[in-house]
Amino acid sequence: MSLWRARVGLLVILMLTLAPAGRAQTEKKHAAAKHPVATTPAQRIGGVGAWNAYLYKGKSGRVCYLAGAPQKTEPAKFKHKPPSLTVTHRPDETVFNVVSFDQGYPLKEGSDASVEVDDTKFDLFTKGNTAWSRTSDLDKTIVETMAKGKQAVVRGVPDKGPPTTEIYFLTGFAQALALIDKACGVKR
Repeated sequence: MSLWRARVGLLVILMLTLAPAGRAQTEKKHAAAKHPVATTPAQRIGGVGAWNAYLYKGKSGRVCYLAGAPQKTEPAKFKHKPPSLTVTHRPDETVFNVVSFDQGYPLKEGSDASVEVDDTKFDLFTKGNTAWSRTSDLDKTIVETMAKGKQAVVRGVPDKGPPTTEIYFLTGFAQALALIDKACGVKR
């Protein structure tokens, strides 16, 4: 299990290094956002079940994030890197609850993705391997819904191959969220 955590942690650090520093309000702004660089290694600050919480110091200050992997991927034989879901806070940049879904494969250019938390569906936009919400308000709503939910189902369309579905069980998500909220001073 610790090897899995190390791989997810490394994947998430890489993803955060390549992720936008600010919350993009539109796809165009998102594509032009600057990328943070970690100045210290990420430190695992805890976790429950499939969800782990991390903290590191970036060039622009503290970065707190949680990461998890899906428990099920369909189609099962679809070849791709391990997908992951992250929520990130960057308090020194006044950026909170940034949700990203790294699908582990290039998404079809111009395609949309979605996440359904229990019975609530949210539309996402895609770029490269990753899907995001379009606004910071929607990020916050998705995070709050996930904290109360039982499962999140992410659907995407690969550049090559059939549509995919990742199923994340949310047991432990709220606890990992509380850890990053505390580490970055986020009040709910």
